[in-house]
Amino acid sequence: MKLGIVGLPNVGKSTLFNALTGAKAETGSYSNVAAKPNVGQAKVPDARLDWLAEYYHPKKYTPATIDFVDVVGIKKGGGRGNAYLSAIRQVDALVHVVRCFENDELFLEKADAAGDAETLRLELILADIELVERRLERYTKGAKSGDKKAKREVEMCKGLIEHLSDGKPAASFPFTDEDKNILQDGGLLTIKPVIYVANLDEDGMAGYENNPHYQALAALAAEQGAAVLPAAAKFEEDIAGMDEEDAAMFMAEFGLRQRGLDRLIQTSYDLLGYISFLTGGEDEVRAWTITRGMKAPQAAGKIHTDFERGFIRAEVVAYDDLVAAGTMAAAKERGLVRLEGKDYVVKDGDIILFRFNV
Repeated sequence: MKLGIVGLPNVGKSTLFNALTGAKAETGSYSNVAAKPNVGQAKVPDARLDWLAEYYHPKKYTPATIDFVDVVGIKKGGGRGNAYLSAIRQVDALVHVVRCFENDELFLEKADAAGDAETLRLELILADIELVERRLERYTKGAKSGDKKAKREVEMCKGLIEHLSDGKPAASFPFTDEDKNILQDGGLLTIKPVIYVANLDEDGMAGYENNPHYQALAALAAEQGAAVLPAAAKFEEDIAGMDEEDAAMFMAEFGLRQRGLDRLIQTSYDLLGYISFLTGGEDEVRAWTITRGMKAPQAAGKIHTDFERGFIRAEVVAYDDLVAAGTMAAAKERGLVRLEGKDYVVKDGDIILFRFNV
């Protein structure tokens, strides 16, 4: 999974990036930060994989990972000048950090979470218009020569430009199935799912539900079908460098049971429809991220294409069943290990051994 972190200048994007990835990206005013994006990776915490590691004592432990791309703050009115947005055109979703705190030293204006969110969305729409216009120019010549696919591409691009020019995101454009096949994502920014991170100061995390900026952002997210997540980026960055005991103590003071990374992962998995299945043995325990609803052969193909091509069956035990049984042998004795075929839909937390022959 790859997530792009966006936001207006000085709202805490790079601070959140550092908290999520453990990186030390420069933070500060827009003028002091280079346009080059920050790129980092975070391991997905998974207690189920930890249990398997205790059970097998494997040579290798491989959790799922999330890649984060943090682009420089998007300028109000930057529009087509925000060319560095190309760095996030192929991410799975956008993490939009929105200021929900006051800071007279950094900002002349009072916080306006909903207004800032709409401002940034407009900048993304303008960037998408530029992208589609270039695409239209590229296919117009082919359409004139009679190429049917190019003609359909031109029609779609013209309709999409008109839609975007009305201030509407690409996500609400009525793409046909044919359009989707032609588009194949296409790098449109406003077609991507959005997670709004309401960035609060430490004091604001307590009782954030009553924060008017958070409430306004949550209402906007509900209207758009987006997710919203409260966080204190600076606090998260601080505890990221602590040992588990100290971090837990500080989190308890603010009534937090999970770190921001854990909550963001859970939110992004839910928003994108992702789950994890697990594989285990003495050589390696590993978590694999797949789309909810994926069948066993396609899940096997995530490990290796030969697994999908030569799929025979899958030996499956649910994580909770294995824990309850205590050992794999006991799980088999109780009939908890099932043999599943090509039509089996993989469940979150399934522990699977694939049988194949090529």
